[in-house]
Amino acid sequence: MTARSFSHGGQNVMRIENHRLMGVPFQEAQWMGGEIAPEIVVLHDTASRLAPGAAASYLARNDAKVSVHFVVERDGQITQQVPANRAAWHAGKSTWQGRSGCNDFSLGIEMVNAGQMTWASETMARAWWGELLSISLFGIELIETSQHGHGLWMPYPEPQIGAVVSLLEVLFRDIPTLTDITTHWYVSPGRKVDPNPLFPLDHVRARVLGRDDPTDATADAGSIAIRPGRFVQTDTPGDTLNLRRWPSFNPNVIAAIPDATLLPLLRQGVFAGRDWLCVEYGGQQGWVLAAYTADFTV
Repeated sequence: MTARSFSHGGQNVMRIENHRLMGVPFQEAQWMGGEIAPEIVVLHDTASRLAPGAAASYLARNDAKVSVHFVVERDGQITQQVPANRAAWHAGKSTWQGRSGCNDFSLGIEMVNAGQMTWASETMARAWWGELLSISLFGIELIETSQHGHGLWMPYPEPQIGAVVSLLEVLFRDIPTLTDITTHWYVSPGRKVDPNPLFPLDHVRARVLGRDDPTDATADAGSIAIRPGRFVQTDTPGDTLNLRRWPSFNPNVIAAIPDATLLPLLRQGVFAGRDWLCVEYGGQQGWVLAAYTADFTV
């Protein structure tokens, strides 16, 4: 296995060496299986308290006999708990392309997240263990999908998504047997719902596996081109407006645009019930919420 350097968020260089991820802490798990040659990565939510280290500590030492290879905190901190050539007990009863027992040929990544929640009040969501979490503070959304059912869900912070992408890029670069990325809900349908529906799976798979990003195609198909010469001006007094790679609140911010900035308007469309505009700023094309702009005539 060849190891090459890789930087993550200005932290230590990450690389796989002797089945361990260099540059991040290693906290050995109590439970692990025999030697494997991993072919897929299975993504999970911890469905746990959000305090840094809480989920990792549980996964390292527990009576449920569960374990995982990597834990990614909300701030992007990565901890490895099982070597990449040993089985971790993360997928349970599972099937991938007709093969059962995914633990025998997969790596597991747990992302710290509250998991599926319910209403406690108009402003608070209740996690399964009873903790109340502010809907506005955490950006919690009400979503229903065929894979996840109906519930309140917490988005993944951008540092966490960035760390997951960086980790996956290193794994797929340094472990030649890896071929694909999947989710717990996919390998255990009807039994598991993680990661939650706010996780940008298509985008992450496209970034790591080098395939076209379906989100880009969806943005183009769901919007119309605007004639050249039209402009909008940001309207965010005392604040900035996020420029996003595609029209979604999933972590994909590429720039922060100051208030009263004049922007060329390229496309417009409605996504998830919100009006979005494709504009150009600082040499980049991206999407902004129309509600925080005003028409401007040059």
